[in-house]
Amino acid sequence: MRLGVLDVGSNTVHLLVVDAHPGARPLPAHSHKAELRLAELLDADGAIGADGVDRLVATIADAVQAAEDKGCEDVLPFATSAVREATNADEVLARVRAETGIDLQVLSGPEEARLTFLAARRWFGWSAGKLLVLDIGGGSLEIAYGMDEEPDAAVSLPLGAGRLTAAWLPGDSPDPQDVKALRRHVRAQIARTVGEFARFGRPDHVVATSKTFRQLARIAGAARSADGLYVQRELSRKSLEEWVPKLAAMPISQRAGLPGVPEGRAAQLLAGALVAEGAMDLFGVETLEICPWALREGVILRRLDHLPTA
Repeated sequence: MRLGVLDVGSNTVHLLVVDAHPGARPLPAHSHKAELRLAELLDADGAIGADGVDRLVATIADAVQAAEDKGCEDVLPFATSAVREATNADEVLARVRAETGIDLQVLSGPEEARLTFLAARRWFGWSAGKLLVLDIGGGSLEIAYGMDEEPDAAVSLPLGAGRLTAAWLPGDSPDPQDVKALRRHVRAQIARTVGEFARFGRPDHVVATSKTFRQLARIAGAARSADGLYVQRELSRKSLEEWVPKLAAMPISQRAGLPGVPEGRAAQLLAGALVAEGAMDLFGVETLEICPWALREGVILRRLDHLPTA
């Protein structure tokens, strides 16, 4: 069957169309996305402003039309931290439902972490042993750990690259003191969770998903996305520690000139790097591997698991 997964994230609204059936890997057939950066459109009261809601509704309507044009039998719509934490979330969801017919399912942070973990587990398989999975989004950081397809521990922290950039690093050239303050904040937040994971022992394999990790791996020398899904891509803590001060000294325009960094994401790269560095340091990770599958694939796989096989 042809499925559409509509991901209303903190940075983008992304429709991924896949051809899928139980027991097989989902094959991407079409991608339709728009960058809204909802995490940066919250007002002082934590609500998505009127302009942001208008743009969100219009973007979802476009995605629904794209899903219809591509022959999707069903659309699996979900929203993550930007909508989840908006103080006017109920009103936003009601308007989306009324004007587009889409009933957005708002994932909790732990659900987001569990579904991302499922995708990573299916990608790497049982031979990967105990997995630690890190995912930096626009609004939150997800961390999950386990031996099976359901993680033993899964948490979500408000440490997304977009959220932190808007709150801590405004403007083009961040003040060094602001960078230091954000670094302290990030590490204090992550440190609170380390004990919850430490009781399960060291992981056998550490992996990361999301554009932030992919971009950091790319600037540190990993293969291009054009080289395909099956090329192994890694990010070392040593490389990351070398790149953080370089990124802090660069204006946004210069970051946008780095390999694999689009202009729309360049402003968030420093905050994302501070989160990645903090997580790798506090969890004692020297090197991690980039996983091509993430939350959207987890949603697809969960849906396929519940389809009849005959």
